[in-house]
Amino acid sequence: MKKSLLIFVAGIFLFSCNTGVENKSGEKPVIGMAAENVRNETLRSWQAYKKYAWGHDALAPLSKTAKDWYEEPLYISPIDAYSTLYMMGFEDETRLIEAYVVDSLDFDKDLDAKVFEVNIRILGGLLSMYELSRNAAVLEKAKDFADRMLPAFDTKTGIPTYWVNLKTGQAHGDTVNVAEAATYTFEMGVLSYYTQDPKYYQAGKKATLAIFDLRSEIGLIGDVIDVNTGEWVSTQSHLCAGVDSYYEYLYKSYLLFGDDELGRLWEESIKGINTYLAETYDGKLWYGRADMHSGEKVSSVITLYDAFFPAILALSGDTDRAIKLQSSWDYLWNLNGLEPMVYDYKKATSSYPAYDLNPEIIESAYYLFKITGDSSFYKMNAQYWSDIKQYCKTDIAFTSIKDVETKEQKDYMPTFFFAETLKYLYLTFTEDEQSYPFSDYTFNTEAHPFKRNHFDKSKAGRYLGFVNSEQ
Repeated sequence: MKKSLLIFVAGIFLFSCNTGVENKSGEKPVIGMAAENVRNETLRSWQAYKKYAWGHDALAPLSKTAKDWYEEPLYISPIDAYSTLYMMGFEDETRLIEAYVVDSLDFDKDLDAKVFEVNIRILGGLLSMYELSRNAAVLEKAKDFADRMLPAFDTKTGIPTYWVNLKTGQAHGDTVNVAEAATYTFEMGVLSYYTQDPKYYQAGKKATLAIFDLRSEIGLIGDVIDVNTGEWVSTQSHLCAGVDSYYEYLYKSYLLFGDDELGRLWEESIKGINTYLAETYDGKLWYGRADMHSGEKVSSVITLYDAFFPAILALSGDTDRAIKLQSSWDYLWNLNGLEPMVYDYKKATSSYPAYDLNPEIIESAYYLFKITGDSSFYKMNAQYWSDIKQYCKTDIAFTSIKDVETKEQKDYMPTFFFAETLKYLYLTFTEDEQSYPFSDYTFNTEAHPFKRNHFDKSKAGRYLGFVNSEQ
């Protein structure tokens, strides 16, 4: 009871002080104090990683041990954490990570890596590390890693396999979901720009075009595909985990590089999404699942990963729909104080009630706060952060939750908690609007930042190998 009272009192204080960010009611939320709290908790969690899991992929905060994704560690947490630590000003920590990456990290490992997962985390993280540090040795590490990924794209369709061996280049796993198939234009485009070698972007774009070209007559795609035959293994169309970042990268890659073809793909795709997947149920906007050929609704099951979509809607100019959708996700979060991994919005039940410290709802609130200036979205993130601290905080860091109703904890802190969740909270709350202005940066799906004016669109076509109609 005392804890709840303290949270309530803190909340009153948080939103009653004058900082110059107003909402429709005239309230002006404190930004700096909350940002400093996120910063302190980030450092506390990072220090726990260093103490109990240094050199490994992730921290298990309850047992105070380390966990690796594969037979050998790939150093995923530090690579994911770097851009957040950098933006928060932890110079000693970022120098430590840079030195380890340059001097000690060797990707010549005889292990099979998941192409999608290591692309957004390792390649994206290394590229952002170079973007922020301009350490040429880091860029060489990124290029080396990308070259080890490229054999996965050597398929009949150009869609990459699920696995690739980092040492031998042997690729396997013919069945992938759409996110695994076509979430590569962003990172590979950045690498092509930095190296002025279009082969990376062209490999990623070929996979994206392959998925788009296999859409149905009504403009929808399925969610699982065979990389060699190009046949849809599943014809469900949705925005959920397994598809989400494909759509995200259509727009973000267009935004960063100016490839008009990707812009056209986005415009054609969003029409089908809003026509066949959007649904208002019980007064709330959701995006469900439909058959890709008929457009008939087949399921009202969603995943918390889908909560990224208000951010993309707002970024692409559809602010009204973004606000309505964010309201639906905020409702779901507040049912239990955390949101479940899988939820059926018509049955109001969850078949998988875990919460893994996910960032997507926080990301969308951040985007909407910055785009609209309405501090109700700031308040959303303040509430989410309060709940995360209440239910997920441990004596050394933060951990995932098995069940959002019981709040039973799991023994794992995902690497994206460093990369995304803490970063979007910090950027929501910080008073420092000069160092990282919202409109200056585009983030990959793992929230690694890239400054837009570092990518000259007049040069991008040449470096990435695309030609716009007016060129």
